[in-house]
Amino acid sequence: MPMFFVSAECIDQQRIVVTGDVLGHLRDSLRITVGETLWLNHGQGAKFRVEITDVSKHAVTGRILESIHEPPRQAPRLILGQSLLKGEKMDWVVQKATELGVSEVVPVESQHSVVQLKADRVDHQLARWRRIALEAAQQSEQWRIPTIAAPHSLSALLASQAIDTRMLMLAERREGTSLQTVTLPQDATGSVLLLIGPEGGWSKEEMGKADQARVEPITLGQQILRSETAAIAAISILQSRLGRLS
Repeated sequence: MPMFFVSAECIDQQRIVVTGDVLGHLRDSLRITVGETLWLNHGQGAKFRVEITDVSKHAVTGRILESIHEPPRQAPRLILGQSLLKGEKMDWVVQKATELGVSEVVPVESQHSVVQLKADRVDHQLARWRRIALEAAQQSEQWRIPTIAAPHSLSALLASQAIDTRMLMLAERREGTSLQTVTLPQDATGSVLLLIGPEGGWSKEEMGKADQARVEPITLGQQILRSETAAIAAISILQSRLGRLS
C-alpha cells in the first residue's frame, strides 16, 4: 500500500483532502479510484490509512480509517555533513541517506570540492535535493522527511552544533578510530554529526579546524572509498550501531 506526504492543513478531523502535486500523482499517474486505500503522512509524527471517497479535478478526498503515531525516539539523530559532489553523486547521497533514516543533510562547501555553488543556483539545488528527499522518504516509508539545509562552510557547520553533539570526521590516509568501536551517545535527545569530505579530500586547514572543534577522526579501514560510497557505508554502520538498522 503506497504512502505519500501531505501537508497538515489537508487533514480535517476524520477527512483528508489532497490537492497540489500529490493530487496529480494520485489521480493521473496512479489513477486512484473511489474505494482504494493508501497511507498518508503529514510529516509530524502520524500516518493515516485512508479510504478514497471522491476523485475530482480539484481534489482527492478520503476518510481516515486508522491512524498510527511515531514511536518515541530510541537513539540519537544522525546528521550528515556531506561535502558537495559533482554531477548526480550529490543527488544519490541525499536519496540513499534519506532511505537510511538520517535526520538532516547539510551540504558542505569544502575547499577541495569540485562543485562550488553559485549564489543564484542555491535555491534551485535546494529545491531539487528536497524533492529527492521527499520521494525517498515516501518510498522507504519514513516517519519524517529529513531536513535538507542550505550549504554551509565547515566552520559554520561546526559552530552551529549543540554542545553535546558527537562530531565525527571521515578522512582518508589519516589514523582514526574505527566506526565499529567509536563511542556514540546513548541519549535519544542527542545527535551525531558525520562529516564526509569531497572527491579531493579535506584540506589541512579544514582538518585543523575540526581538531580545534574536538571532532574525532574516524576510519572505515585501509580502503580508499569514493566520497559517495564512504557516506553510505558510514551511515549504514552508524545506524546499525544506533539501532536504526537490524
